[in-house]
Amino acid sequence: MRRLTLIDDCADNRLLIQALLGARYQITEYESGLPGLEGIRRTGADLILLDISLPGMSGPEVLQHLKADSVTASIPVVALTAHAMVGDRERFLAAGFDDYVSKPIVDLSCLFATIERLTEAR
Repeated sequence: MRRLTLIDDCADNRLLIQALLGARYQITEYESGLPGLEGIRRTGADLILLDISLPGMSGPEVLQHLKADSVTASIPVVALTAHAMVGDRERFLAAGFDDYVSKPIVDLSCLFATIERLTEAR
């Protein structure tokens, strides 16, 4: 079973992702960036779903740390965010995210396809 890491400060969002993906993937959850970084470095992941607006350290800051660390640099990271204004997708992809899925998740097949595509490449 593939291992996903979810970093999202909203308990409802974490619960929803568990409900949507828990039967297909082993999911490890973190509420904020620093514990997420430490946990991923320790246990690894096949893919990271990363919220953008996190307390203490933003999603893009977490991404910078992930990409700068040789242990975590090759793990695909998907921006999973409510930032869905025109240009947000392009901005997050330019920042180094491997893909972007907006919240609320309205097309579950898009989320599944994104995860499968990025984990197959590994």
